[in-house]
Amino acid sequence: MTESAIPLGPGVLGRGFGRALPILTVLLAIVVIWYLAAVWMNAPWVRDQAARADAVLTASDLIRQTLTLERPVLPAPHQVAAGLWDGIAGQSITSKRSLVWHGWVTLSATLAGFAIGTVAGIGLAVGIVHNRAMDQSVMPWAVASQTVPILAIAPMVIVVFASMGVTGLLPKAIIAAWLSFFPVLVGMVKGFRTPDAMQLDLMHSWNASRAQQFWRLRLPSSLPYLFASLKVAIAAALVGTIVGELPAGATAGLGARLLSGSYYGQTVQIWSALFAAAILAAVLVMLIGALERLTLRRMGLAR
Repeated sequence: MTESAIPLGPGVLGRGFGRALPILTVLLAIVVIWYLAAVWMNAPWVRDQAARADAVLTASDLIRQTLTLERPVLPAPHQVAAGLWDGIAGQSITSKRSLVWHGWVTLSATLAGFAIGTVAGIGLAVGIVHNRAMDQSVMPWAVASQTVPILAIAPMVIVVFASMGVTGLLPKAIIAAWLSFFPVLVGMVKGFRTPDAMQLDLMHSWNASRAQQFWRLRLPSSLPYLFASLKVAIAAALVGTIVGELPAGATAGLGARLLSGSYYGQTVQIWSALFAAAILAAVLVMLIGALERLTLRRMGLAR
């Protein structure tokens, strides 16, 4: 029997379970607290309905009804899971009730904004590192841009673009780029400045040009900072896209599902859309993490 064919022993399985145990414990605690909160927050409505019907309400009836309301104040975990499953697998992906369809609309604007923000962040970082005037002028403005709440910026961007006849993906992508460029800018400025004086002096002794210093030294040194920044930026871009969908009265996208759910009191729909957005963000971050491991391994910077 070859080494690769040796079955996993109880020790290996035990170590795997030991690593997963803390995560499962925290998850179980969250679910229990969530159920208790759902019972507590939905109980006044159930008691009020029972009083109106002059019915006797036992503890078991109270718990059962608080966890099965059609429009609860706080949906129970199983209700959110059912809504999420129905939105993903229970609908045709071309249906406007499908979370897959709405997720794709949000994802397309997110990726466009993420690309714009990443290019802008890296470009500004290169200028700041190589030009002292840009360092003193651009960086303070970049920091100041993030002090303005995105909820104040998003409606202005939507209105300005709409006045020019531009609607749909581009305005949302601009809002996503607004949030995503800053983490990339800060991370890449730090990454480009990672090489110390000794390394830069060595490049000077080899008569390396500024372009050679950038491609051979600064850029490879900045890659760990780049991927860390991209993970933050992609999540920020998703938030920006959803915020951009809210003031526009959009009919497509996860933000539109949140908006329509709030209009009609469909709390299960709201929470399902929130969890769909969280799952989408987790997948995007995981993809960047996989790209990071592949890139660093190819460059010999990681095993």
